[in-house]
Amino acid sequence: MSERVEPVIDRSAMGADRYEHHGGFPKVAEAQPGPNFGGFVEAMRTLQDLAVSADCNEEVYGEAWGKARELIELLEPYRAPESQSPAGRVTALPGRGSLLMPPWNVVEAGPGGVRMRGEFRRYHLGGNSAVHGGVLPLLFDDLFGSLVHYAGRPISRTAYLHVNYRKVTPLETPLLVEGTVDRIEGRKTFVTARLTDESETLLADCEGLMVQLLPWQP
Repeated sequence: MSERVEPVIDRSAMGADRYEHHGGFPKVAEAQPGPNFGGFVEAMRTLQDLAVSADCNEEVYGEAWGKARELIELLEPYRAPESQSPAGRVTALPGRGSLLMPPWNVVEAGPGGVRMRGEFRRYHLGGNSAVHGGVLPLLFDDLFGSLVHYAGRPISRTAYLHVNYRKVTPLETPLLVEGTVDRIEGRKTFVTARLTDESETLLADCEGLMVQLLPWQP
């Protein structure tokens, strides 16, 4: 698991009027749940790892199934809309507290680019100790959203994303992903990113196009 590093954030490009041109996308506010939420999310990530790696007998699977049903019954009454649930809205947590996102932390962000550090876990296994190829576009796409955000661009959607797989991406290994805004043309923001290991070996790179939402677009 990656260790939390106090990020260096430059919000100078983020004007207060960016949500005046956000199409039909709801304004998302930072969530500030108590410390138990972070512990809960980390425990759920470990359960995800165990769910895809455990080799148990039927008795153990049956007991685990029963405990999972108990947890579902506990949480079911508290389902909430996306603007209310803290998941995905806690920037201090890896993956912003969302189980969908790889548990990476932003270490530097601003108009000049965004850098994130983290590791892929057993849950992200594709085969033969390598990260599943479909996980890398998710990481890059999440990074591109942050690039648009810290560059002060209006809310945008991904229009195009192309990944080049240069080497096998290993599990449980400290990695770095960094991206920049290459150019802006009207509603279009062109972005690129690189994924490397600690020896600066290039594992994958990506280019994408983010397009500002029109007033009627969700």
